[in-house]
Amino acid sequence: MKLDILALGAHPDDVEMSCAGTLAAAVAAGKKVGIVDFTRGELGTRGTPATRAAEAAAAGAILQLSARENLGLPDGFFRNDREHQLPLIAAIRRYQPDVVLCNAIHDRHPDHGRAAQLASDACFLAGLRMIETLGDDGQPQAAWRPRNVYHYIQDRQITPAFVVDISAHWHTKWAAIQAYNSQFFNPSSTEPATYLSSQEFGKFMEARAREFGHIIGVEFGEGFTVHRPVGVREVTELL
Repeated sequence: MKLDILALGAHPDDVEMSCAGTLAAAVAAGKKVGIVDFTRGELGTRGTPATRAAEAAAAGAILQLSARENLGLPDGFFRNDREHQLPLIAAIRRYQPDVVLCNAIHDRHPDHGRAAQLASDACFLAGLRMIETLGDDGQPQAAWRPRNVYHYIQDRQITPAFVVDISAHWHTKWAAIQAYNSQFFNPSSTEPATYLSSQEFGKFMEARAREFGHIIGVEFGEGFTVHRPVGVREVTELL
């Protein structure tokens, strides 16, 4: 299945917190969108891998994804090396996305920056035909390199290169986040409190989206960084 946009995340819920509004906007515009999670989040304090898989499926349904899968890389211990690049290269070739969205270039969680570099390198390597990978049918995959790779912004404050207006899709983003009932604020939960599970963190996520929206003159936004300048066909495309 060819996708227009493929979002990559080190953990289930990374994408929802950081660029779900952008994905929802793309789906509303008729684009095919998917998510590939690197790990099952098995080192997380709250929930279980099975719980988080169910939550990811629920969030995917809310976002109307065309595809979602989990590579099963080791949470906390994956590396940007051949062993962990190859399954990601295979996924990129499987979905042939035009645009890839991936983790922040540096962040509070060390997995995020490492995932950002893994994603960037895998996107380049996926275009080299001498690297051999097999599809689900056991046949060799064709090389594929996405046109653009953008990094979403997560916990740490990073100045965005561009901001996507998600004002019309904020409620969809928030519903996708809330699908992760084990991870975020839930007054009935008996699990240990974490950085993400506080009510204040939820307020922070909304404030961040409002801040990004504010700098482009809309209500809600999501920011991204780039490795190279973003081109437009005409300046009237800009807000």
